[in-house]
Amino acid sequence: MSGTALGMVLLAAVLHAIWNIAAKSAKGDATTFVWLYSTVGALICLPIGIIDVARNGAPPLLGLLGAAAVSGALHIVYSMFLQTGYRKADLGVVYPVARGVGPLLTILVAVAFLGERPGGIALAGGLLIIGGILVVTGRELFRPAFGLTTGLRYGAATGAAIAGYTLWDSYAVGDANLPPILYFGLSALAQSLFMLPWVIRKRGHLGPVWASNWLQVLLIAVLSPAAYILVLYALTTTSVALVAPVRESSIIVGALLAWWIFKEPHPARRILGAVVVAVGIAAVALS
Repeated sequence: MSGTALGMVLLAAVLHAIWNIAAKSAKGDATTFVWLYSTVGALICLPIGIIDVARNGAPPLLGLLGAAAVSGALHIVYSMFLQTGYRKADLGVVYPVARGVGPLLTILVAVAFLGERPGGIALAGGLLIIGGILVVTGRELFRPAFGLTTGLRYGAATGAAIAGYTLWDSYAVGDANLPPILYFGLSALAQSLFMLPWVIRKRGHLGPVWASNWLQVLLIAVLSPAAYILVLYALTTTSVALVAPVRESSIIVGALLAWWIFKEPHPARRILGAVVVAVGIAAVALS
C-alpha cells in the first residue's frame, strides 16, 4: 500500500470514529435520524461531484445510477443495523465487532471469489481480528443471559453489511472507474429516496428528531462522506483486501471515546481487545 493511500485510509478511520460517537449520542427515531443525515450528506456531496465530473469527464449515466442505487441499498442495511445496535447495546461492543467482522468477511470473499491471495501473515492477522473481538466481548459472552450478546449480534450483522458495500463499492470505483465523489453523493441520494416512504409514515418524528439531533446530523453529513470518499479514492489504487482492514484502525479511537464520553464499563479489556484487532489489521495491511 502506498504512503498516500495509507494516509487517506488512516485519516478516514479517525473521521469514522468521530461520526460514530455522534451517532451513538443521537436520540429519537432511528429511521428518521438515518434519513436526515443521508439526505443532508447527499445535498453536500452532489454539487461537488457534479463539478468534479464537469472538469474530468462523465461516465455512462445508466451504469453510474445503477451502481449508486445498489450501494445506497447496502448502506441503508448497514446504517439501520448500526443505529439499532447503538440503541440496544454499548458502542464499545457494537463498534469493534462490526469493524472487525467487516474486513474479515471482505478478505474471505476477496480470496474465495476475486482471486486475491493474501499470505500467511495476512491470515494470521485475520485470526487476531477474531481474537480481539472475543477479548472485547469477554468471557461473559458465552453465558446465555449475558446482555452483550445483543451487541455481538448487531455488531456482526453490521459487519456483514460493511463487507457487502465495501466489495460493491470497490468494484464500482475500481473496476468500473466511477468518480468517487459523485458516486457517493448519488448513493446517499438513493438512500434518501429508498427510505422516504418510511419517513413519510413517521413524519411526526421529523421535527423532534431534527430539534434534538441537528448537530449530530450535520457532523455525520460532513464527516461520513469525507471518511468514505477517502476510502473510495484509496480503492482506486489499492486492493480491497488491504484497504478494508486498515480503515478499521478506527476501532482504537472508538474504544477510547466510548470509555471517555459514555463511561462504558470494562475499559481496560475493551481497549486491549481493540489493540489486538489493530495488530491483526496491521498484519493484514503489511503482508
